Amino acid sequence: MTSDEETVSLNISDALGIDGNYVSKEKFNNSLDDSQAVQESVIDTRASNGPIPDGGLQAWLQVSGSFFLFMNSWGISNSFGVYQNYYVQNALSNKSESDIAWIGSIQSSLLLFVGVITGPYFDQGCFRHLVMIGSFTVVLGMMMTSLGSQYWHVMLSQAVLSGIGSGLLFIPSVAILPQYFTTKRSFATGISASGSSIGGVIYPIMFHKLQPRIGFGWATRAIAFMMLGTQLYAFSVMKCRALPSTKRSLIDKTVFSEPAFLSFSVASFFGFVGIYIPFYYIQPFAVSKGIFSESTAFWLLPILNAASTFGRVIPNRLADKIGPLNVLVPFTVITMVIGFCWLSATTAVRIILIALFYGFFSGTFVSLPPSVAASLSPDLSLIGTRLGMLFFFCAFGLLIGTPVAGALVRTHAGYTAAVVFCGASVLASGFFILSTRLLKVGMTLKVKA
Repeated sequence: MTSDEETVSLNISDALGIDGNYVSKEKFNNSLDDSQAVQESVIDTRASNGPIPDGGLQAWLQVSGSFFLFMNSWGISNSFGVYQNYYVQNALSNKSESDIAWIGSIQSSLLLFVGVITGPYFDQGCFRHLVMIGSFTVVLGMMMTSLGSQYWHVMLSQAVLSGIGSGLLFIPSVAILPQYFTTKRSFATGISASGSSIGGVIYPIMFHKLQPRIGFGWATRAIAFMMLGTQLYAFSVMKCRALPSTKRSLIDKTVFSEPAFLSFSVASFFGFVGIYIPFYYIQPFAVSKGIFSESTAFWLLPILNAASTFGRVIPNRLADKIGPLNVLVPFTVITMVIGFCWLSATTAVRIILIALFYGFFSGTFVSLPPSVAASLSPDLSLIGTRLGMLFFFCAFGLLIGTPVAGALVRTHAGYTAAVVFCGASVLASGFFILSTRLLKVGMTLKVKA
């Protein structure tokens, strides 16, 4: 076999998710039925640049840049809890918690909805255009938020404008890493995804410390300036390894004939319905139960996000060895159990422990889905399109999850109903994640999935 043939063979195996230690020869041969189409795609997008490096300075620079893209997209979304608390107590006190939750919900859902468009554009080689426009839009959104004084001002700037800008950044932040990593892909994605947790720690603390001293406007503008500086770094170091030779469509119709991918899409929907409810409501819960004062309860959100940082890196390292689905299944079950245990958090120690453990185990929901999508995709040259389709399902979950929880808080059952809704949603997600694993590798336990 020639060197070029070896390179193409290696790339095809990677694109098909084949690992000789875990996949039978019969399954490998079945995977080659469509190898000609995959081979052409791999040759178009990567063969000219040689095999995927799986490390090296340039590859890890992409991780560092992706870290900041996460920080300024998901990190801003994860920080909304501190804004929600401020709006409820101050600027938008005439609105209900559910009304205010729609701001963060729309911001987060747009982050994912926009991926349906940004995914195909990424696959067409528009990576730097997306990062440049997204950086400008998300910073502009926060600048306009600093000037807002009414509900519709904040809805347009923080929810819509920042949400669209974040959406332009998110898919590129995860879709570029498979071009540089193979066996270390999940670990690299985990490090990148930890940027959202770090942003969820830094930005709320900045706002909490600066707002009483310099006011809401300048506290928000300080965050926007920090976002601008970190985005300039990301734009300067990140680049695609190769450009496609053919135009991509908005959707990849082949996913509708792939039960495993569809099952994981449903799992992602239910997961994102419930997973972010504690990030929005653990602070007001602690205040309403008399566990903490308002100023002390603030620290629960940074604790959640700090623990989530480790939950996005450590499990991903394990996922490279045993497979992302094998990690995601038990972590989802544990997240569900902790979610239900939120009801028992009646003391300061208990609610801090809930925040720590929930943050850690729920961290996999953001960091591992891109790796799962890659492992379920026979053609990695369409990874941007497929990620966009996957996160479209997630967006619906984010859109309805926290507002529904806010509405439940106002019922007779109060926070009990919201906590049960959170746990039940994650339980449903765990069922479909397990179904995805069974559809992919069957009942066998000792297999990479």
